[in-house]
Amino acid sequence: MTEDDILSEFRAADALLEGHFILSSGLHSPRYLQCARVLMDPVRASGLASALAASMPREIRSEIEIVVSPAMGGIIAGHEMGRALGVEAIFVERPTGSFELRRGFRLKQGQKVLLMEDVVTTGLSSREAIKAVEEAGGQVIAAAALVDRSNGEVDLGVPFFPLVTITVPTYAADALPDALAAIPAEKPGSRKAA
Repeated sequence: MTEDDILSEFRAADALLEGHFILSSGLHSPRYLQCARVLMDPVRASGLASALAASMPREIRSEIEIVVSPAMGGIIAGHEMGRALGVEAIFVERPTGSFELRRGFRLKQGQKVLLMEDVVTTGLSSREAIKAVEEAGGQVIAAAALVDRSNGEVDLGVPFFPLVTITVPTYAADALPDALAAIPAEKPGSRKAA
């Protein structure tokens, strides 16, 4: 899939939104990619995950033993990536504020993990999820996401493979452009903004 093909999938799903959005990172943006909308179609979700898996280096793909994703946004993307790679997919969640494995999910000591996200902006959730995986005995050998919103700047401490990198301006709450400040803000993500 080309970048245009990928963005066409987001547009077809009405997942590329315009307005004033508060991201889960607390940053503000005039555009938002609602990955839940693009992933609600199982055929589309499977196609995007398969395209991402195919774009990753073979030597990394062959080492991955399990996919772990952070809840809530990464669950479907992680499941579909597990399907594309032919491995199990589990998730970490935050029942008390910190990511942890629950629901009987376990990792074997040293098990090689792909951390799978839907969207990465600052990388905070990814780094927190990586820490939880390591505390549970897993070894994150790579991370992947459908969308890199960090403008290519995120550092997760492991190789990172996004399906598409999208440059979307983000602003701190105290540095909004006048045009954006004039629009009521929405919080479309799965976490409360900081």
